[in-house]
Amino acid sequence: MKKILCLSVLLGFPLSAAYSAPPKKVHQLPAQSIDVLPAHLTTRIQWAKFPQPNYSNEDLNQKSRAAIIRVFADENGNVQEATVEESTGIQRLDQMLVRAVEKAEVKPHIEGGKPAPQIGYQAFNLKLTDKNAGNCAYEFNSKVWQAQQNEKRTAFQYLQQPALQLDAEQLNGHDRTVKFSFKADKHGGVKKIKIRQGSGIYALDQTVAQALSGSQISVKRTARTLWLYKQSSFKDEIQFKLNRCP
Repeated sequence: MKKILCLSVLLGFPLSAAYSAPPKKVHQLPAQSIDVLPAHLTTRIQWAKFPQPNYSNEDLNQKSRAAIIRVFADENGNVQEATVEESTGIQRLDQMLVRAVEKAEVKPHIEGGKPAPQIGYQAFNLKLTDKNAGNCAYEFNSKVWQAQQNEKRTAFQYLQQPALQLDAEQLNGHDRTVKFSFKADKHGGVKKIKIRQGSGIYALDQTVAQALSGSQISVKRTARTLWLYKQSSFKDEIQFKLNRCP
């Protein structure tokens, strides 16, 4: 009887020990979080490379048009999405504007020391050109361009006169001056345009910047100026006088 009792106790011991053993520790990885900044909302997009839609009177269907394009750009300024917020009324013309925006580049927005994606809107006013009316139109006769034409010494030269589309109505009855600066890549391509002193009319300032975008300059290469393209800003200004309208 005693042997049976001892055997029962021995058989029950491992089972009791198993139940009394402390639970194993489960190692959990620390929680990880990804710091993603929300898209910055703006009504005025700062462009590094402006949209440049090419259109004709036929594209406008013989009528001035306006449109607003919604733009989403990533933290690097690359346009990821462009959609029509307000249409010109012509689908083909809308798509022309969308493609122009997709090829453009937005100046990165810095928030909290980090670049952030952006969502904004770009308005377009597409004006019908009346070739028979003799409209008063201004060309890109900036301070540097005029000095260049007179063979005066300048810090840089435009390889070609930037194409400007501006008429007297856009001056809104006053003389206007736009002062600007920009940088250039190693090939002389104009980039990072900045309006230093605006005309007081945002659309006019953008028109000047659009004319500059895609332009090229040349700088006389010397030992002193080999680094100019990357480290220096080039300055210029342009005046629009009502009494000097061609």
